[in-house]
Amino acid sequence: MLKISALKKLIHELSQLPGIGPKTAGRLAYFILKNKDYSKNLREALVQVENEVHDCPVCFSFTDNEAECDYCLDPMRSDDIICVVEDPANIERIDSSGVFKGRYHVLRGALSPLDGIGVEDLKIKELVHRIEKKDDMGEPLTKEIILALDADLEGDTTVLYLSKSLREMGFKVSRIAQGVPIGGDIDYIDERTMGRAMEYRVEL
Repeated sequence: MLKISALKKLIHELSQLPGIGPKTAGRLAYFILKNKDYSKNLREALVQVENEVHDCPVCFSFTDNEAECDYCLDPMRSDDIICVVEDPANIERIDSSGVFKGRYHVLRGALSPLDGIGVEDLKIKELVHRIEKKDDMGEPLTKEIILALDADLEGDTTVLYLSKSLREMGFKVSRIAQGVPIGGDIDYIDERTMGRAMEYRVEL
C-alpha cells in the first residue's frame, strides 16, 4: 500500500471544506506549515470545538452553553413565531438582518429522496413537538412558521411537505420571499429566479 505523505493528506482534508478547491487547499496547507503559532492555535481551536460545542436540545443549532443556545435563552425573542432553516449557519445570516425577533428551528438538511434523506432523517418530528406546546389557556404558543429554506429542488420539496403538514395542523405557514436581489441587474437574472420574482410580486 502506498503511503500518503502528511502534506498531501493535509491538502486533501482541507480540500473537503466547502468552497475550497485543491489549489486553495495547497496554499492553506503551506501557510499552516510556515506559521507554527497559527498551526498550534488551529489545533487547539479544533479540539476545543470538538469538546465543548454540541447541539442545542431545543432548536438543534450549535452551542457551547451547557444546555440551550443563546437564541433559545434570549427572553426578548417572541415565542409565537418560529423560523425553520436547513443548517445552523443559516441562523446567523437571517439574524444579521435585525428584522426577525422570533425563535429558530434547524432541520439539519433538506428532503432528498435521491440521496436517501427522508422525513425521519431531519428534525421534523422535533419541530412538530415544539409547535404542539400550548399556553396556560390551552392555545398553541406558536402562531406562525416561516420556512427559510434554499430555493433549490431539495428546499422546494421540503417546503411543499412541511407547508402541507403544518397547515393541516392549523398553523399559519409562510416562506421567505424569492426573486430579484437588491442591486441585481435584470439582464443577468436567470429564468427560474425571474419566474419566482413575478410569482411573488407585491402590490405597491
